[in-house]
Amino acid sequence: MASSSTRQRKLARAKFDRQLARRADKLRKQRQVRAAVAGLVAVTLVILGGFWLGGAFDSKPEPVTPAADCTWNGQNIAANDKFTDEGTPPTDVTNFGTATMTLALGTGNITGSLNRTLAQCGIASIEYLASKGYFNGTKCFELTTTDGHYALRCGDKSETGVGGASYTYPLENAPHASDPNASPSPAPSASPSTFVRYKRGDIVVDSSKSGSQFLIFTKDSTTPANYSIIGSVTSGLDILDKIVEAGVTMSAANVETKPKQDVVIQTLTVTPDATPASPAPSATPSPSASTAN
Repeated sequence: MASSSTRQRKLARAKFDRQLARRADKLRKQRQVRAAVAGLVAVTLVILGGFWLGGAFDSKPEPVTPAADCTWNGQNIAANDKFTDEGTPPTDVTNFGTATMTLALGTGNITGSLNRTLAQCGIASIEYLASKGYFNGTKCFELTTTDGHYALRCGDKSETGVGGASYTYPLENAPHASDPNASPSPAPSASPSTFVRYKRGDIVVDSSKSGSQFLIFTKDSTTPANYSIIGSVTSGLDILDKIVEAGVTMSAANVETKPKQDVVIQTLTVTPDATPASPAPSATPSPSASTAN
């Protein structure tokens, strides 16, 4: 009996040991699985963190949708031989961002900042013609210095004021007529209540005459003419002042015409500035030039 009892205890002990071994083995395997899963999670987090740092999960910018509302109205060259056929710019143009216009004259450079949000068609026209070299070698042919109109006019190869690239387009960025903060005009003939319509340094296009004529205002002006403001001078106002100081050549009818000092455009370039990935939510106020040289 004693021997049988001992044998049973040994068998029970062996069974218990086997159960403990199986449990230990199961726990070991579970720990291995958990460790493998934890390692995989850690690696995944590292990879995802790298993607996050690299901007992979950043919201993607909306694709730029160009405007399609620039209408170029062709003019009859046969009826006006002062026009030249330069083709027309594309109708789909960028409607946001800025560009830099550089007017290289023999006496120095005039640089301006152009705002596409405010005058996309006017800037597209100047940019298109500049890319064709239209302005290179032409003269700024008119300088006005009285009666509330102080501006240098350029962009007409015929130098008559009625020619240029043979297309026109609608007014875009209206003058500053409704600006409540505008100062009264310094012109003696102007009414004290008349607001400045164009500010010193404003770059405008005369889109009702041709696709190429543009003006740069040398002083605050109250002229009633409607021009699209495409930007403002950022450097080179001193060059304009020297042109004005040199005086004008008077016509037979005692009317101001050309600058006494030839103003020859060696090159005119328009360079796009770095722009945001998507259009600004709203337009900014009309640009105004600094009065400092």
